[in-house]
Amino acid sequence: MDRPQRVVIVGGGQAGGATAALLRAYGFDGAIVLIGEEPGLPYERPPLSKAWLKGQADADSLLLKPAGFYEEQGIDLLLQRTAVTIDRVARTVGLDDGRMVGYDRLVLATGSRARRIDVHGHDLDNVLYLRDQADAERLKAVLSTGGRIVICGGGYIGLEVAAAARDLGVEVTVIEQQQRLLARVASEPLAAFFLRHHLDHGVDFRLNAQITTFVQEDHKVVGVALATGELLPCDAVVIGIGAVPQDGLAIAAGLECDDGVIVDGSACTSDPCIFAIGDVSRRPVVLYDCSFRFESVPNLIEQAKQVAAAFTGRPAPRPETPWFWSDQYDTKLQIAGMVCRGGALVIRGDEAQNRFAVFHLKGNRLMAVEAVNSPAEFMAGKKIIADCRHVCVDKLGDLDVPMRDMII
Repeated sequence: MDRPQRVVIVGGGQAGGATAALLRAYGFDGAIVLIGEEPGLPYERPPLSKAWLKGQADADSLLLKPAGFYEEQGIDLLLQRTAVTIDRVARTVGLDDGRMVGYDRLVLATGSRARRIDVHGHDLDNVLYLRDQADAERLKAVLSTGGRIVICGGGYIGLEVAAAARDLGVEVTVIEQQQRLLARVASEPLAAFFLRHHLDHGVDFRLNAQITTFVQEDHKVVGVALATGELLPCDAVVIGIGAVPQDGLAIAAGLECDDGVIVDGSACTSDPCIFAIGDVSRRPVVLYDCSFRFESVPNLIEQAKQVAAAFTGRPAPRPETPWFWSDQYDTKLQIAGMVCRGGALVIRGDEAQNRFAVFHLKGNRLMAVEAVNSPAEFMAGKKIIADCRHVCVDKLGDLDVPMRDMII
């Protein structure tokens, strides 16, 4: 197809901002319009559940680019505006204020939204979620007063909030309906480690637990009632039970969707003039011969590069190994690859010393690595996965054997 002259990006978060910046970095000299629902400039979201809550980050430190960047690069910002329609024939995006914005290429970077909890009392004033800066500021204000919070959900967001809250001296109870933490996204050894780690920091847990209601006074939560009959008093509740893609605009436009907008290896949707990146997209994962919807910064950056390359005629970037990180207390978790069930596990290092890695294997092929305070194992594992190399399984758990000597 012809190179576009006018690109419209719907979504003013990190995915949209990264796409605009990379288009200019790759030499795109046409018009760029960035439409965002929030009032501020594109910013990084990962610190919201960590540094922001502890007062170690502010709005300026989170900015993806300084304020002057967009004017200097000729990127038009339409902030506090919502895209409500896509006319694929006319190639226009309709905004909530009635304006129509034309495009040659459209990039959907609408992200995901917090999954809502279906419990009596879910709409009370101090039932909180964490997806954007406004959410984080409300939660920060609650944590600054001390007291007790209940976190619903034992995934990464819930555990990161728990760590930040404990660092601030807040009493924390985490409720997880599964029998263990991180049930969908991590191995059992890693989940068991983080359970012990949080217990050591004073977090209380209720696993395999069902919430029946949020107990209220004056339209505020004062306790969480469990199916066992237990009542957990609290000053606020934080919901962290996952996220769902904001693909309603794409569905209404007739694009192919399945728990996210389906895209190819260049982030192109079923319409050749519309692309989708980040949390909202379901993309092929070449290294694993599957499709998946990732919710990670590395994924959105990789897809932004795919879009920028496609729009400027550059060669498509090489597929990257999926990766992810989480910071909790003084512990850094780095995951490379896709953690799948059914394969063999090898542990390298000492869990008791908070420094170890869990390797996931299919035969002698490395499929994923979960590295706790182990950057060498993470970096080596990430490269081995990308290169589709096989490893010597018998040596993998031996710390005396360098990672570079694992490759067969």
